[in-house]
Amino acid sequence: MWWSLLRLAVVVAAAVLVAYGLDRTAQLLARRLRVPGSTTGAPGLVRRCRRPVLALTVCLLLAVALPWIDAPPAAREGLRHLAVVLAIGSGGWLCARLAALVVEFGTRLAVHRRDPELAGRARTQAGLLGRICQAVVAVVTLGAALMTFPAVRGVGTSLLASAGLVGLVAGVAAQSTLANVFAGVQMAFGDLARIGDIVVVAGEWGTVEEITLTSVVIATWDQRRLVMPMSYFVGRPFENWSRRSRRITGTALFHLDHRAPVGLMRQEFEDFLAKCELWDGQGSALQVVDTTPTTIVVRALATAADADDAFELRCRLREHLIGYLCENHPQALPRITTADAP
Repeated sequence: MWWSLLRLAVVVAAAVLVAYGLDRTAQLLARRLRVPGSTTGAPGLVRRCRRPVLALTVCLLLAVALPWIDAPPAAREGLRHLAVVLAIGSGGWLCARLAALVVEFGTRLAVHRRDPELAGRARTQAGLLGRICQAVVAVVTLGAALMTFPAVRGVGTSLLASAGLVGLVAGVAAQSTLANVFAGVQMAFGDLARIGDIVVVAGEWGTVEEITLTSVVIATWDQRRLVMPMSYFVGRPFENWSRRSRRITGTALFHLDHRAPVGLMRQEFEDFLAKCELWDGQGSALQVVDTTPTTIVVRALATAADADDAFELRCRLREHLIGYLCENHPQALPRITTADAP
């Protein structure tokens, strides 16, 4: 018994030493293959995968060296089973890391092209694919580990016989969750919305901050976070202000008296835009769009590079033109008649 324990300790120590030697050798090779000025490549791959590879190597060495330990049959079978379970877990860990690295590499290739639209779509799809891959790897690893137990294999036949009924019940119970998952896949690969897009959902304006398997987190302008189910974006209309281009037109409305000098106001509007850094120079207009018995409605349009600049430009337009009218043409401001005009 003591001799078997001593052999087991020697095997464990030898496996650790061999794994450590392989780890050092791989790091030396990675440094030699590293491209100057690059932070990814072989060194990054070794750094991210070294722990699961070391764990898998130790488990395999233990499984190979078990016959040399000369332990009792029951103990040898228990050690072999433990080594197999640990090897399956280490293999799943390694597969999850490799899948994450592949997704990250694809995202970096898209971002490297310096195309904001492509980069946002790549980050959205990569995040969703990464979560799906991790979930699949976790389920497969857990299933493979459980199948090593004889009791689980023994009930496998009865489980398969009732799989249809169980699947039907699970599908009905998780109907909303599955609907959100499939809606997330449709949203990511249908390019309906991406991380960083400006959207208007349920009357709220904000930026898509995070997309998970079942929900979308929207950061509003006043620091709130809206958590919307993924199925909402597939089943209901919503506004995406940056799907093809971030350029947007800002609108400012003025209710003025009928005697307002629209021509002079238009000239002041054009002079203001020529000096304003928020205007992108693509389009502008000042028009009388409606009349009422007491006022006229003047609409000022100006384009901006994105929604933030458009909002600020609209505020500045209102402030400047109202100040201009108050100072130079006060008769243009709307008024309420309380007596007969002379």
